[in-house]
Amino acid sequence: MIEVRYHDSVNALRELCHPVERDDARSPFERPDWFALIENTGVKPFIAVARDANGSFAALALTNTGGHIHALRNWYSFTWRGNASAADGGEACLRGIAQGLRSNGHRVSLEPVPNEEFSCDQLVAAFSGAGWEVFVEECDTNHFLDVGGRSFAQYWGDRPGQLRTTLKRKANKVTVEIHQKFDSNIWSKYENIYSKSWKPEEDHPEMLREFARAESEAGRLRLGIAYFEGEPIAAQFWTVENGTAFIHKLAHLEAHKPLSAGTTLSAALFEHVIDADKVDFIDFGTGDEPYKADWMEASRARYRIDCLDPRQPRAWPALVKRKLKRLVQPLANARSRS
Repeated sequence: MIEVRYHDSVNALRELCHPVERDDARSPFERPDWFALIENTGVKPFIAVARDANGSFAALALTNTGGHIHALRNWYSFTWRGNASAADGGEACLRGIAQGLRSNGHRVSLEPVPNEEFSCDQLVAAFSGAGWEVFVEECDTNHFLDVGGRSFAQYWGDRPGQLRTTLKRKANKVTVEIHQKFDSNIWSKYENIYSKSWKPEEDHPEMLREFARAESEAGRLRLGIAYFEGEPIAAQFWTVENGTAFIHKLAHLEAHKPLSAGTTLSAALFEHVIDADKVDFIDFGTGDEPYKADWMEASRARYRIDCLDPRQPRAWPALVKRKLKRLVQPLANARSRS
């Protein structure tokens, strides 16, 4: 017997986790505190939790807007995935949540879902098994580096010649600081650089500030600032945990672009996390910008899982569009190859 309950606060996720496990997630984007930060931006959580008599469980952090249920995420989130205990019990609990969601909405859209540890496959199986029509497509790309036990010098020797030449020519033109403790004055420098850079305006910059503050308290913050003649001209916000460095934000002032301060700052942070923090992986978030391939050596897809309930008329228009797209896409691909 599987019991499914729904909650309007992320506190349900905190209660599900052992205190030690709250800080032992695979990424920052799976901790209850991350979802709490999103909740504080004004998004109303819809947390689904399932348990069985043997102690197995599953949980999905969601939000429900008029019957269209979405992953509880925002644009700061690299990934979103479900949380389930191991083996068959957890999978059955996930399927129980998927079945219960048919009484709460006509559509469930989940993204950006990774497939490391078969996270995407597991969700697809759960919703398909619960009677949803499930459509899966790639929605983004994640560039990452497997350090493979190399030192920074070894890693740097494998970079493209043009990148190494740029650093050699420009490194002495700027000075770099790497901060591991949150300081409001230093963070204001980051915000000022970001606001004047080419980057788009952020929806909730105060959320990122609170995240940085919390990461500092946990010892995970790595905030780099590059200066030219005392002026802050480039900034990068990284965090480090459980053997992985996450590159959250980077920006520079376009007026100083010829100095290549971003390259110098990136190299300093890569050196720090590889040689000092001894990370195994570096995660460059989402986006398939060409420059990321100079720094990273592999990429992997992020997926959108769109689930529609064929029993509900409200789902039919989207279901028809999805099925037509599924039929037309192979024809379009065939034409492009001919």
